[in-house]
Amino acid sequence: MKRFHLFSKAAFILAMFLFSSCEEQLTELNENPNVVDPATANPNMLMPTVTTGLATSYLGLGYGDIAGVVQHTQKDGWFGGHNHYDWTPNDWSNYYNLLRNNEFLYQRASELGFKFHQGVALTMKAYIFGLITDLWGDAPYTNALKGNLSNDYILPTYDSQEVIYKGIIEDLKAASALFATGETTGYLTNYDVFYKGNAANWHKFANSLLLRYYMRISAKLPDVAKAGIESVYSSGIYIKSPSEDAVMDYIGATAANSWPGAVAFEADPSEYRRRKPAKPLVDKLLQFNDPRLKVWIAPVYVQWVADPTLTAPVDPFIRRNGVIQTGTVSLTDAAFLPLVKAGTKFTRNFNPNTFSVAIDTREYVGVPPGLIDPSSYNYNPTTGQVVQNQHVSQLAELYRGSSGGLLKARLMSASETSFILAEAAMKGWAVGSAETHYNAGVKNSLETWGVGTQYNTYIATTGVKFDNTLAQLMDQKWISSWTAAPEAWFDYRRTGLPAFKPGPAAAENVLPVRFIYGDNETNYNNANVTSALSKLEENAHTKIRGKNSQWAKPWVIQGTGKPW
Repeated sequence: MKRFHLFSKAAFILAMFLFSSCEEQLTELNENPNVVDPATANPNMLMPTVTTGLATSYLGLGYGDIAGVVQHTQKDGWFGGHNHYDWTPNDWSNYYNLLRNNEFLYQRASELGFKFHQGVALTMKAYIFGLITDLWGDAPYTNALKGNLSNDYILPTYDSQEVIYKGIIEDLKAASALFATGETTGYLTNYDVFYKGNAANWHKFANSLLLRYYMRISAKLPDVAKAGIESVYSSGIYIKSPSEDAVMDYIGATAANSWPGAVAFEADPSEYRRRKPAKPLVDKLLQFNDPRLKVWIAPVYVQWVADPTLTAPVDPFIRRNGVIQTGTVSLTDAAFLPLVKAGTKFTRNFNPNTFSVAIDTREYVGVPPGLIDPSSYNYNPTTGQVVQNQHVSQLAELYRGSSGGLLKARLMSASETSFILAEAAMKGWAVGSAETHYNAGVKNSLETWGVGTQYNTYIATTGVKFDNTLAQLMDQKWISSWTAAPEAWFDYRRTGLPAFKPGPAAAENVLPVRFIYGDNETNYNNANVTSALSKLEENAHTKIRGKNSQWAKPWVIQGTGKPW
């Protein structure tokens, strides 16, 4: 006990000595040289954090599970969320983190009088809040970025979708006015990853987003949408050419700044391999002899061949240039790829008279939506994730890459603006010719993907040639939204087009229409999320899971009878 007492006394003396030393240098020690001083922060340093974060997140949606919803792709491994809409609560903290950084960007730009940076911040604010309300429905908006000790701000109330969409539109109008000045005072080269400091292109981007959100609310607020779209069209300032698209290139130095699933950062390219083109997209591309097919999708490694002379119902092994490879059921992706690129033709024969399994014999084969076991499709001999399905197409080789070329996150495109204007013209709004805009939408998409020289042939194809129907327009807009699937989903939600059908293993027999509010909200902001849930529309598909489900209809489609 005496020894402990002496130790405690010594420790006390040492602590007092350290406290005295710290007190003398307290100011110096509390200054962190690695933290930006809010009073002197440079808006240029803040801008890439917001823009790259948004672009990465948007591409993650459009190349991820929403691509499964709109049947651009299906997965044959880890496929529940992608193929079956088997979703769990989804947290939105990433988007609000971006918004907080963006708010800081706007405040600093305002303090310094940097109009260009203010315009960028307003555009990003509109885009991010647009995604939040598009994905979830009602959300914190008015008080979301005013954190202090008031419970209203720590636990912010939810604004209605109507309020949020109207706020988005006003922010985009304000951004458009700032960009219209052409002023780029304070901009430093290389900090704008979208347009390299070109205010005119940002002006087109902001106005194009206005077209997007006016069309988004067109079923609920048609007069507002009509006047807004006509105004933007009459200005002539919007994205008209793929060279003006809002895109982000990938650096490709690490997995974090590379295209998702880049094989350079995986010992086994499973993320690339498990993502397959969906049958509805492949079928449509084949139907129209669409030149984008070979840009996006690879032929099957082993093509099925009907052979009525075959003595067995089906070959037990693959054939190489017609010669059966005894003992070889399949090869790995790494073994197939160089051989196929060198011109080797792999096939597998079956006798259509004695083999009862349905077989797709085409060179390009997609996976049907919502299968119970997608890895077994088309009589795959190597089910599971270890070896790829040799009888189903993979994505094109370009999607193995890390960066460069066509690997871009595309936030807004000339193709999208053209199709929006075509739809507006079909409604009878004063925006010019529906056929002219439709044709421009098709052409812009082909040019985006490097096959613009085939436009004249393609546009004359039966089923592609303009027929003045919304179904045709939405088909082409859906195709052109490849890797930007959120827009196809939100278009489907308000129009019911294309007429997607879920697969047999889907969680419900209709497509979902929203994300589920995250656990952080239900656990810590329960009163406000409960109020928001009360405004969602229940239906036959919400009975089991309740209102906070992916089938509860938000305001933007309530009363429209869409999409189902």
